[in-house]
Amino acid sequence: MALAGLLPRLGVFRVTGVRFCSGFRSAYSLDKLYPDSTRRTAEEATQNYRDIPVDRLTVSYSKSSGPGGQNVNKVNTKAEVRFHLSSADWIPEDVRQKISVLNKNRINRNGELIVVSEISRYQMRNLADCLDRIRSIISEASQKPKPVSEKDFQLRKTRLENMNRERLRQKKIHSSIKQSRSVSMD
Repeated sequence: MALAGLLPRLGVFRVTGVRFCSGFRSAYSLDKLYPDSTRRTAEEATQNYRDIPVDRLTVSYSKSSGPGGQNVNKVNTKAEVRFHLSSADWIPEDVRQKISVLNKNRINRNGELIVVSEISRYQMRNLADCLDRIRSIISEASQKPKPVSEKDFQLRKTRLENMNRERLRQKKIHSSIKQSRSVSMD
């Protein structure tokens, strides 16, 4: 199958398979500059979701819109990747629920998350872009919100009260201007 030969070149492997991810690390990378740091980088946060099980995805191609001359009319370059979100056991349950809330306009009636790409003239690049978007959707949904301290909470509450007070003051000023313009018919 052409897809099976294409996906390893894109860096997509099965979760149960062997990973062939080796990358160049600069002397200025964060893990070399700060070796004792406990702070996680964005790459480490998405490391768990780098491998997408391709056998669970439905990949289809269609004709793309936009520029490209005769090539647009002949070649199916637009890539569409979809998978059933509620049965995707390779994604944790809480992350799946957050994805369904954050990306509700990408989920159809059957519960499938649909990701479409037509940014390139090449089918392989569009497929890689779709898979990259799925990775970013998952990593965005898996990020935990920072806890709000009591000081920040009080500061936000004070700002909100001040904004409401100022808004009501402006409304009273505007109302008095309108009343002063009106002519009484007594």
